[in-house]
Amino acid sequence: MRFLRLVYSFYALITFILFMLVVIPPVIIASFFGKVRGGNVIYRLCAYWADVWFFVIGIGHRNIYEYPHDKNKQYIFVANHISYLDAPVIVKTLHQRVRALGKAEVSKVPLFGFIYRNAVVTVDRSSSAHRANSVRILKSVIRKGISIFIFPEGTFNETGKPMKEMYDGAFRIAIETQTPIKPILFLDTWHRMHYSTAFSINPGRNRSVFLKEIPVEGLTNKDVEMLKQKVHQYMEQKLREYKAGWIQ
Repeated sequence: MRFLRLVYSFYALITFILFMLVVIPPVIIASFFGKVRGGNVIYRLCAYWADVWFFVIGIGHRNIYEYPHDKNKQYIFVANHISYLDAPVIVKTLHQRVRALGKAEVSKVPLFGFIYRNAVVTVDRSSSAHRANSVRILKSVIRKGISIFIFPEGTFNETGKPMKEMYDGAFRIAIETQTPIKPILFLDTWHRMHYSTAFSINPGRNRSVFLKEIPVEGLTNKDVEMLKQKVHQYMEQKLREYKAGWIQ
């Protein structure tokens, strides 16, 4: 089984790179159309890339809607973070105009980094100035009518608990822009690719669960902590209900 998993992992990596090479030329062209129009096109290209890649490596993705979801409405999407596979799952899950917040260091990866820089808003958490600039960019994205996606835990959850503690950023932006929070659960990425190594990838089902939106009307910056804890407790409760595999 270990040998077969290794062979499958190399197959997944090779197909990932091949499809990335195919998508780079149209991404380069789209990048000349600006951050908004070009960014929207690049996001769709990434979605097509993920559709094909998931199909050829045998990962079947499905969205589960606990409540009706309006794709024409703006949200601040937040999800649990448990796997390297979480990034491509974003574009499999969200079929609307959106920008994700991602780690700046990923943009240094050859070839992939170019796509990444044009598809996400990067943040260097070690720099307070860079964090502040990323927040300003995210707010400008919202003003342009585009939703944003944030992993509020910041890094992989390796605690054995449903979720790590969350950062304030997503909730402060939600309040300051009066944009509702829409929590999403990534239930199976931990099974499909364990955070310990990219060579743990394996085929199977992958589910994203859309939870009830959390309104922020009337809240002020004094309510950031309350809102954060409310969303954290809600997502933890739902992860337990779905029996997320990493919970000890």
